This record gives sequence, structure tokens and C-alpha cells, in this order.
Amino acid sequence: MLLPCKLQKFDMGTLNPLWFFVKKSMTVALFGITISDRFATVYSLTGTSMSPTFTTSSPGFPGYLKGDIVLVEKFCLEKYKFSRGDVIAFKSPSDHKREFVKRLIALPGDWMQISDTSDILKIPEGHCWVEGDNKEFSLDSRHFGPIPLGLVQGRVTHIIWPPQRISKVERKVAMERVRST
Repeated sequence: MLLPCKLQKFDMGTLNPLWFFVKKSMTVALFGITISDRFATVYSLTGTSMSPTFTTSSPGFPGYLKGDIVLVEKFCLEKYKFSRGDVIAFKSPSDHKREFVKRLIALPGDWMQISDTSDILKIPEGHCWVEGDNKEFSLDSRHFGPIPLGLVQGRVTHIIWPPQRISKVERKVAMERVRST
């Protein structure tokens, strides 16, 4: 004789809050990744190469909150819409795991005088010249030459942390050293 099979109803009511939390968390994470990858991201700055534009020590804050945190917009990457004097974020030409933030001094095709020398250099197509504002402590194009535009990650537009330093990043152009063609 066959015994009837008894179906048990699984109550999702106990899992509803957890399922709701997981769905919302995944949605927020995917949205955040998309924003960070396509439109803008934030960088926590370390080092003194961009001093006084950016600071790297705010006493009283823990870990990554000690220095300036900046907003990096990526819309400029679409057609490499940069201007001399912009502050840009880029991957190191010698170690792609490292990222730098420096000021854009010269664009492709520009003739420029290398600082502290009388040497004049033409920036090759598809490259740019970057330097830190604090030249004594900056690893920049004076050390590794013009950088490929493909390494640029975006343009630094605003300081967003600490609260007392929230501001737009100023463009500073070194016109006396650069002649565009």
C-alpha cells in the first residue's frame, strides 16, 4: 500500500528580512561598482609630493582618514579631455599596481622646458608630462618621462575630506615652461 506523501510548506517569513537585506546590499554594491568604474571614484592620498595642494596628516583621525580624500571624475577619459594644470590620477608607468596623483604640465605635441634645466622636450603623441607640486619629494615625469594617456585614471576635481578642507581643486598652469603647437 502506498502511503500518502506529506508536503511541508516552507515558511519564507523567517528569511524575509535576511533576503531583503541581501537583495538591497547586492543592488547597492553593483550600483557602487558601476559608479566607481564609469563615472567617479574617491582616492585617499598619501605622501607629500602634492603639498601644499593636498595634505596627508590630520591629527586625531584614524588610518586612511588622516590625509585628504579626493573625488576623481572619469568623464574626461572618453576623449582625453584634459587641460594643462589639471590634477590627474594615473597608474605608475613602472608598476601598474601603484597609482599617483600629479599635476598635468604638458599635453601631446607641446614643447616644454624641463624644470631646473635648460633642456627642451617635445611631448610625444599619446603622452603627457606630470609633476608634483612639491618637486623635491615627487616621483614624476622628471624621473620616468612622459606618461601614456592610457594610464590616466581620471581628473581630481574636489577635496571631499576632511570637512574643513572641502573645496574644488584649483588648476595651476606653468605657462612659462610650456609652448603648445
